[in-house]
Amino acid sequence: MAEQISTGDPSRAARERLSVAMVACNEAENIARTLESVIGLADEINLVDSGSTDRTLEIAASFGPKVKIFEEPWKGFARQKNSAINKSAGEWVLLLDADESVSAELAVEIETLLAGRPEFEAYLVPRRNLIFGRWMRHGGFYPDHKLRLFRKGVARLPEDIEVHETPQTSAKTGTLQHDLLHYQYPTLALYIEHMDRYSSASVAKALRQGRTSRSLAAFLINIVVNPAATFVKNYFFRLGFMDGREGLLLHLYHSVYVSWKYAKAWEKRRG
Repeated sequence: MAEQISTGDPSRAARERLSVAMVACNEAENIARTLESVIGLADEINLVDSGSTDRTLEIAASFGPKVKIFEEPWKGFARQKNSAINKSAGEWVLLLDADESVSAELAVEIETLLAGRPEFEAYLVPRRNLIFGRWMRHGGFYPDHKLRLFRKGVARLPEDIEVHETPQTSAKTGTLQHDLLHYQYPTLALYIEHMDRYSSASVAKALRQGRTSRSLAAFLINIVVNPAATFVKNYFFRLGFMDGREGLLLHLYHSVYVSWKYAKAWEKRRG
């Protein structure tokens, strides 16, 4: 049921309620920026924390009762995010990561959308990624469309995916125009650490798909050819070279990640 947003601004029209769903663990460096970007937009913010030992919960609590904090053991990205979605009381859900923020233009677009009659029940949002201190504009990293805004009940994350999970829906889907800002990898060390972790998490999927490099030809294709082709595609054909030195490092080490995940699958099968 639509209701008047309690902002004290009579010029804002009645609209359906919006719940923000988030998960976090030790996100003290990011959480304030994320909450500031949605505190005036959301009717509630459900934050599922999995054992933060820094100031994440203290900072979140400082934003007042609109932020509802739930402490739960880590269940994996998909299950954790589904838990936050399930707690949403609003008719609409905006799914955010703790290192993302809603741009001012996107906030106005969502506000306007929910105050009217949305044509779709789910919306893709273009995401702009800040990597090594540079906003990436090419190389397949922009616009990085993600399904993030949807009517409650029409989208969930599949819980059998180990990494790069994203909500799935059968609903007709639209696309918003303004950016979600992703403060993704501030340093090269953090990027390499994440790619090491993600490549390890991808091993189970590679094993299920039979991508275990049993023959020498398959080994060379998975470990050498696919990573090289990934670099050429993203850096040259998708114009990643236009993102300067940062773009070169990103695409070079992304191709290394592709090699790592298949090498780890080969090692796992051999072991």
